[in-house]
Amino acid sequence: MSKILSNKYNLQVIHEDNHIIVVNKRAGDIVQGDKTGDKPLSEVVKEYIAEKYNKPGNVYLGVVHRLDRPTTGIVLFSKTSKALPRLNKLFAEKKAKKTYWALVKKTPPKTKDTLIHWLKKNSKNNKSKAYDKEVEGSKKAILHYQIIKKLENFYLLEIDLETGRHHQIRAQLSSIGCPIKGDLKYGFDRSNKDASISLHARTLRFIHPVKKEDINIVAPLPRDPLWNACNN
Repeated sequence: MSKILSNKYNLQVIHEDNHIIVVNKRAGDIVQGDKTGDKPLSEVVKEYIAEKYNKPGNVYLGVVHRLDRPTTGIVLFSKTSKALPRLNKLFAEKKAKKTYWALVKKTPPKTKDTLIHWLKKNSKNNKSKAYDKEVEGSKKAILHYQIIKKLENFYLLEIDLETGRHHQIRAQLSSIGCPIKGDLKYGFDRSNKDASISLHARTLRFIHPVKKEDINIVAPLPRDPLWNACNN
């Protein structure tokens, strides 16, 4: 039943219980409503829950975190008001462990490194600029990356975020000359056919807010020849 519903709503639900639901976001989906007026993923998930459990009236759904529109991968939602503040606390205290995968064309300066920049967001063009030193209005950004696979023309990087800044991975990788595949905004020379960028929220590990169990989620990669090669 839920698999049929997932297909109907174009959802890939990768974990669900009484308190949380985790979706593998597609490129182009927005997590929450914005000025575009496009239907957000949060509303689609509400409709899915309403039909699956035959719930009348408004369905409760809490947005715990977001992903940029052109990225893919794990998005966690809270299904109960009990779980939401606990999840928010986990994320605020950096007790939720996230890793990302990114495809870059240019050879990174090092096989493994920690990048430290100061990011300043420009709301007019919805872009962040990375500086080597602190500037007015900037926020410190730290990430750790390592090359985990060399493909024919690309490198697969695994990234751990120490801070969560606007467009952090995109801006920091671009600043070392390694823009993410398809990311025109940050300097890649060609777009991807589906308007995605090759950045995927791959894993999420956290303690369940109610059951107190260790939850470890892995999001399947997008169906694409290059991503497929990362699995081989």
